[in-house]
Amino acid sequence: MGLLSSKNFKSKQAQILLLGLDSAGKSTLLYKLKLAKDIVTIPTIGFNVEMIELEKNLSLTIWDVGGQEKMRTLWGCYCEGTDGLVYVVDSTDKQRLEDSRREFEHILKNEHIKNVPVVLLANKQDVPGALTAEDITRMFKVQKLCSDRAWHVQPCCAITGDGLTEAFRRLTGFVKSHMKSRGDTLAFFKQN
Repeated sequence: MGLLSSKNFKSKQAQILLLGLDSAGKSTLLYKLKLAKDIVTIPTIGFNVEMIELEKNLSLTIWDVGGQEKMRTLWGCYCEGTDGLVYVVDSTDKQRLEDSRREFEHILKNEHIKNVPVVLLANKQDVPGALTAEDITRMFKVQKLCSDRAWHVQPCCAITGDGLTEAFRRLTGFVKSHMKSRGDTLAFFKQN
């Protein structure tokens, strides 16, 4: 069992899109959550899909899509049916920070994820000189870009798992609220 339970209960499913530039730590954090152990990852060509059960009444199907430049042009194809966006930033990669910010801003404009909750992960906080979550929030203009949706910026470290549980629990709350407001889960919430 991982940091978060991955048992297969009868539950509502939410589709989560996990994006960020290559080497930001997306696959590392996904498997840290799923398996609660360190695994060696290689750059994702295409995508990884994993289901994680945070609570017994909601499971997240997480689509970890590769972040290489060629893959970024396809990110929009994964947006339809998405209930939440997790965007991972390498807080130490100051050379590509502006590229990451532009990609973040671009994906938020996709019509299929309009108003979808966002959790931005300021990853690699264990590395000296990493930008803080506050720095990332300001540089990525999150308050302005996400004014139409629930959002949260979480400092984290994919290798140690620090901050991941908190970030995904926050995401789960946002997603439940978003789905409920859309009316997708009216019957589901009456049961619970």
